[in-house]
Amino acid sequence: MAPIPRLRDYKGPALLSYGFRPFFLFGSLYAGLAILAWLPMFYGELSLSTAFAPRDWHIHEMLYGYLTAVVTGFLLTAVPNWTGRLPLQGRPLLVLVLVWAAGRVAVTVSAWIGWELAAVIDNAFLLLVAAALGREILKGKNWRNLKVLIALAVLFVGNVVFHLESHFVSVTEYGTRLGIAATMMLIMLIGGRILPSFTRNWLARANPGRLPAPFGTFDIVSMVAAGVALLAWTFMPFGPLTGALLIAAGLLQAARLGRWAGDRTWRDRLVLILHVAYAFVPLGFVLTGLAALELLPTGAGIHAWTGGAMGVMTLAVMSRASLGHTGRALVASTATQILYGFVVVAALARVCAAVHPAWSDPLLHLAGGAWAAAFIGFAIAYWAVFTRPRLSA
Repeated sequence: MAPIPRLRDYKGPALLSYGFRPFFLFGSLYAGLAILAWLPMFYGELSLSTAFAPRDWHIHEMLYGYLTAVVTGFLLTAVPNWTGRLPLQGRPLLVLVLVWAAGRVAVTVSAWIGWELAAVIDNAFLLLVAAALGREILKGKNWRNLKVLIALAVLFVGNVVFHLESHFVSVTEYGTRLGIAATMMLIMLIGGRILPSFTRNWLARANPGRLPAPFGTFDIVSMVAAGVALLAWTFMPFGPLTGALLIAAGLLQAARLGRWAGDRTWRDRLVLILHVAYAFVPLGFVLTGLAALELLPTGAGIHAWTGGAMGVMTLAVMSRASLGHTGRALVASTATQILYGFVVVAALARVCAAVHPAWSDPLLHLAGGAWAAAFIGFAIAYWAVFTRPRLSA
């Protein structure tokens, strides 16, 4: 994403001058702090006044809390580039941030205020985001990106279902799978756009030779296969058909990633980490497929997707977009590379904890500590990037 060349005359706080600033900052802080709360909750050392079961609070706040904040920050920054319109700034942006924060508080104290009120406050955020983005896409006549609104709509439905399941069924299965499926489609859709583009730009400039394959029929087939597999998994998570569809989709996504020349990007860590993040997409498909065949625990594939594809990709995109949109050099500093290492370790440790239950305690602590270090460390390292004006050219 390159910054658009024109901005309205904005004189307010730099933090509210562009959507990525508050949502990347507070989303990353929340991601780390929520995990620090989750570990003692998991071991029965901490309780919150939430109507959700501890496991459901953890799932919800990772999927519909931190993740929706980062997705919103990205889309509020990308849509002006896609449409040529001005970005959301100032008071309207502040309203979105406050509604998101209110949702986090409401969910956490939902046992006090009632699950119905908490659900209304929490779900208001995605509705407002969809309305804001939909307005810009329609006014900019950017029809090809309406598909983003479909993914947001599925996320919204998933969140509604999550609240209803938590209260009436006490098992949040469909709400969880809908949220994961919608997010994975967003990663494959947007990742399939930015990975080849950023890779091609860097290789053409710094390492001439084999370039990423252009978007074509193979990409369409792999996306359709992934969509069908995720749909089957959402409503029928176990069985030979679902398992076969997931594994086939994983192999196609692995082949898709292999066509993007990621092996030639070692010297540019900002590009390399995007390929590492995307590698968790096919891994998650295959592991979830094996779980559907009852050959592995379900947590292995789910955490490859959530901790790996979502966690690593969000950190990779946040760091690159934040540097580029504030006029800084697109170079991964030593601190940024260390943060990348933390989040990859966190994802791998969490997957291994699911595969090897005997080692789960030390692996869970390693995963939680590394995750918190990655996201809280990112917020600290990029604080000035988010809160200070864009650097002059």
